[in-house]
Amino acid sequence: QLQLVESGGGLVQAGGSLRLSCATSGRIFTSYAMGWFCQAPGKEREFVATISWSGDNTVYADSVKGRFTISRDVAKNTLYLQMNSLKPEDTAVYYCAARGGRLPSTSKSAYDYWGQGTQVTVSS
Repeated sequence: QLQLVESGGGLVQAGGSLRLSCATSGRIFTSYAMGWFCQAPGKEREFVATISWSGDNTVYADSVKGRFTISRDVAKNTLYLQMNSLKPEDTAVYYCAARGGRLPSTSKSAYDYWGQGTQVTVSS
């Protein structure tokens, strides 16, 4: 089993920044491609960003391109999401996820492990 624990969420004003972290344990971190998803109240969980096992292949949702950056630190077994120029519509619970294999995926059904989520609230 791979355990995922998110942190770094909070309340921020529009235009501000947050960095989310996802600490992993239990399995070899580099065996997994990773992703970030978000879920707003009353909405489906949706894709935000994904990164390959090596870190050299990333994909972003159109809504966050140029504002968010996904990265991973192999030495720390941790996944990050740097969120800049935040907007009220970014308000959601953010989840990190892991999938076996090296390729990233934008589909939530492709992921095997999920964290518990961290709340991000952006005020206008």
